Amino acid sequence: MALTKVLITVKTYPTLSAKYDELVCTAGFREDGTWIRLYPVPFRKKSYNEQYKKYDWIEIDLVKNTSDFRPDSFRPKTIDSEIKVVGHIDTANNWAERKKICLGKIYYNLTELIAEAKNKDIRTSLSVFKPTEILDFTAELVDREWDKDKLSKLNQLNLFETSKEGKFEVVQKLPYKFRFIFKDNQGTESRMMIEDWETGQLYWNCLAKHEGNEAKAIEDVRKKYFDDFAKTKDLHFFLGTSQVHHHVSHNPFMIIGTFHPKLEIQGSLF
Repeated sequence: MALTKVLITVKTYPTLSAKYDELVCTAGFREDGTWIRLYPVPFRKKSYNEQYKKYDWIEIDLVKNTSDFRPDSFRPKTIDSEIKVVGHIDTANNWAERKKICLGKIYYNLTELIAEAKNKDIRTSLSVFKPTEILDFTAELVDREWDKDKLSKLNQLNLFETSKEGKFEVVQKLPYKFRFIFKDNQGTESRMMIEDWETGQLYWNCLAKHEGNEAKAIEDVRKKYFDDFAKTKDLHFFLGTSQVHHHVSHNPFMIIGTFHPKLEIQGSLF
C-alpha cells in the first residue's frame, strides 16, 4: 500500500499490550472522508516530530491489519514505520474545514448503528454519532494500578527498554472511568464510556491544580464535558468498537473522541 494520508481525530488513552507494551489506538479520516483505524502505534516511543496531534494530517505506510476483521483497521507496515506530519486543520470559521472532512455521515439512531456493526457484510466499527440529549456525565472508581502480572511479563520480555533513553516508563493508569449518559433520536438511553486521551490528561491536570483532591478534579472534568461541551457546544461523539467486544457485546461501542464546535444559532429570516 502506498503512503496513506490521514487526518487524525482520535487518540485513545494508552493501554498495555502483551506484545507491544504501551499502545495508543489512533483513528481518523482519509481525504475522501472515510474512516481508518491505525493500530498498533507505540505513540510515546515515537520521535518528537512523529508525535502527531489531533487534526494533524499525517502520511504513513500502512497495510491491512489481517488479524482484525473490522474493515477499517490498518497497521503501520512495521512497528517502526515513519510517521510524517504534513499539515494541520485549525478551528477557523467554527471548525469549517474540520466539518467538511468529519461530518460526511452522522448517525442519530444507536440501534441502527449497532445493527450495522453486527452485520457481517458491513461491520461498521467507527462512526460519528450525534446524541439527541445529554443526561449526565459520571466518574466511576476502578483499579488504580496496571495489572501486576502483565507488567511483570512485559518487564521480563524487556519491552519497556528503549535504545536511546533506557527504561521506558508506562503512562499512569487512570483510577476512574468516565461516562456520558445520553439519549438517541428514538429516546433510547445509553451509558457509554469515553476513552479519549484528552479526558485522561484533563483529569491529571485538574488533580495537580487541586493538589491531589480527586473529588474537585472529577468535578472540573464534569464541568468541561457536561456544563461546557454538552450544553454550549454542537457536541458529536466519535464512536469505535474494540475487536474483542465487537460481536459479543450488546453495544460494542465506546466514545473515543468528541467533536465540539460552537452551537450556531440560526438568525431570523426577517
